[in-house]
Amino acid sequence: MITGDVPMAATPEQGLDAIRLLMLVNDVSLRHLIPDELAKGFGFFHGKPSTAFGPVAVTPDELGEAWIEGRVHLTMQIDWNGRKVGRCDAGPDMRFHFGQLIAHAARTRRLRAGSIIGSGTVSNPGVEKDGRREWPKGYGCIAEKRAMETIQDGAPKTDYMRFGDTVRIEMKGKDGESVFGAIEQNVSQFGR
Repeated sequence: MITGDVPMAATPEQGLDAIRLLMLVNDVSLRHLIPDELAKGFGFFHGKPSTAFGPVAVTPDELGEAWIEGRVHLTMQIDWNGRKVGRCDAGPDMRFHFGQLIAHAARTRRLRAGSIIGSGTVSNPGVEKDGRREWPKGYGCIAEKRAMETIQDGAPKTDYMRFGDTVRIEMKGKDGESVFGAIEQNVSQFGR
């Protein structure tokens, strides 16, 4: 989300009032670069390349009945190389609503208008079926999928993305129309 001005030590209610626009984002992690960066104690910078945003940002009121208690109650659609890998419900399992996230970010600083606050991966919990845990809505993060596979099977089966892969992320309204437009990205080598 993109905020207006937020005072330091804002309440979650003030955080909700500060939301000006909501948008779709794909925050990429270069998993093979992050361990070396973290080992140097500097944090990760090169492991987090430019973030991609959907082409449209909307106000909370434009979401209508899909905007409930500071959460977007729509389905996030994720396709990897044209294959459906996630149809995750964004609202019901969101632990902290957007106002709480803004209040947390503003705990020790004020946020200026135009600050961007992300909510993290859209995810839904798995369900038990025949003694095994399944994730019927798929996944919105490859690292999360690999962690689920490791817990369940002892090792991940899903590879990370490779050069040439594509990802498409979109959220549609109840009318079937795209709300934020789609993010479509190709994985390519540096400098290409």
